[in-house]
Amino acid sequence: MEKERCKWVTSDEIYIKYHDDEWGRPIHDDEKFFEMLSLEGAQAGLSWLTILKRRENYRVAFDHFNPKIISEYKDEKIAELQLNEGIIRNKSKIKSVITNARAFLTIQDEFGSFDNYIWQFVGGSPINNNWKTDAHIPSTTIQSEQMSKDLKKRGFKFVGPTICYAFMQATGMVNDHTKECFLYHEKIDS
Repeated sequence: MEKERCKWVTSDEIYIKYHDDEWGRPIHDDEKFFEMLSLEGAQAGLSWLTILKRRENYRVAFDHFNPKIISEYKDEKIAELQLNEGIIRNKSKIKSVITNARAFLTIQDEFGSFDNYIWQFVGGSPINNNWKTDAHIPSTTIQSEQMSKDLKKRGFKFVGPTICYAFMQATGMVNDHTKECFLYHEKIDS
């Protein structure tokens, strides 16, 4: 019998695996946070599936999302990335990853880790929502708006409230599996 999943999941195996194994599961690894923030920014205006299909290319192209390495990227590396057909070659999005890497390192210095910083927006543990269907899930929340505002104040780019909410969903800061999804009852604490 086929498992019932959130309705946004297509029949594409990469989407199914992402939904079942990653989406909505709390993470506390700084490099994983940086990867997800970078990918969510790259997704702006595109489908998430488009980015998921390129994720391995992104990992190679961006030194496995190591913010220390990325923060040192120069114009030559930007030019190289703009020629990389395995990623979205938008110059503004590429440059935002570098800008964000520098801001990310500053947050790590200030808070001890990005994990310590980012979880404060949800009070340190996941928000378990109770949406009946995908139609009930908002695109932004007060928390994503606060996160966006603070990240922008700290110099981050491509971190609007909608991107921040998608980031919160992806990293398990909010659990938005709908009641019809088999993972709904699997409430995972941080």
